[in-house]
Amino acid sequence: MKPFLLLATRAEDRPADDEYALFQRFTGLASRDLVRVRMEAGPLGAIDLDDYSGIFVGGGPFNASDPPEKKSAVQRRVEAEFASLLDDVVARDFPFFGACYGVGTLGTHQGAVIDGTFREPISVIDVALTPEGAADPVLAGMPETFAAFVGHKEAITVLPPSATLLVRGDGCPVQMFRVGQNVYATQFHPECDVEGISTRIRVYAGHGYFGEGELDATLEAVRRLPVVHTGSILRRFTERYGR
Repeated sequence: MKPFLLLATRAEDRPADDEYALFQRFTGLASRDLVRVRMEAGPLGAIDLDDYSGIFVGGGPFNASDPPEKKSAVQRRVEAEFASLLDDVVARDFPFFGACYGVGTLGTHQGAVIDGTFREPISVIDVALTPEGAADPVLAGMPETFAAFVGHKEAITVLPPSATLLVRGDGCPVQMFRVGQNVYATQFHPECDVEGISTRIRVYAGHGYFGEGELDATLEAVRRLPVVHTGSILRRFTERYGR
């Protein structure tokens, strides 16, 4: 089998390494089968899609909707690299799964409106399959409604015509979408468990995801419902596209 590629953007080692371990756990991929590139560390370079079975994108600190003057040089470089890569991915309908930051990258590439209208506090919420989601092979076997980890400063307000809505939420309408037949992005975090998201909560305290003095309440919020189904989405993607 050709390896999968994980594109990561977290600068902090602990959450970055935890994210890689979680992707391994939920995909079932060994280290040799999941190649990680930390894009924040340096230029991505040329990516030959023929070398990989598919691409995963993890979460990260960058917000697509930030004004250009507030974006760091690293963020601008990463965004440009994603735009170029997605030109090829979308044109070929190449297997791609963007978790969290996938909404910012793929959504921006497709012309979605992304802003803070539907920002979500860090928590666990119930989300629901659309009819198109219920028919999608990567979501096969998922219950009609399931719990998922969320927590974002921005989200898609207007989905572009090229995208198919697969999972919706009450407070944030676009939770998962597909472009073509093989290119996916989620707003929620299918790569997380309670321990993983708790690590991120502690590391990113003071980064604007919750207020001062709200650490304990935020840690409790991610335990309000059991999250038991979302990781299987990554496993089904891997099984479908591993080759």
